[in-house]
Amino acid sequence: MIGVADIYAAIADPTRRLLLDELARADGQSLFELCSRLTMTHGVNSSRQAISQHLAVLESAGLVSSARVGRTKIHHLHTEPFREITERWPIPAKD
Repeated sequence: MIGVADIYAAIADPTRRLLLDELARADGQSLFELCSRLTMTHGVNSSRQAISQHLAVLESAGLVSSARVGRTKIHHLHTEPFREITERWPIPAKD
C-alpha cells in the first residue's frame, strides 16, 4: 500500500516535480520526450538513466504509470494519490 510518506518522498526532489509538471502539461510521454523537455525547458541535463530512476520512484509512489507501446515505454500521470493529502488538509474557500 502506498502511503502519504511515499508521496512526500517522491515529490521532495525538484527533478521529479519537473517530471510531474511535464506529464501534467502533456500526458503520455516517452523517456526520450521527457529528457528532451527537461533539457530544453528547464536546463536539466541528467542522464536518461537518472531520469528513468526518478520515474521509477514516482511510479512506486503511484504518481506515474508506464506501459509499453512497441519498443517505447510511455509514462502517464496519476494525481489520485494527492487526494489523501488534500482531504487531510483541505484548502479553505476564498471569501
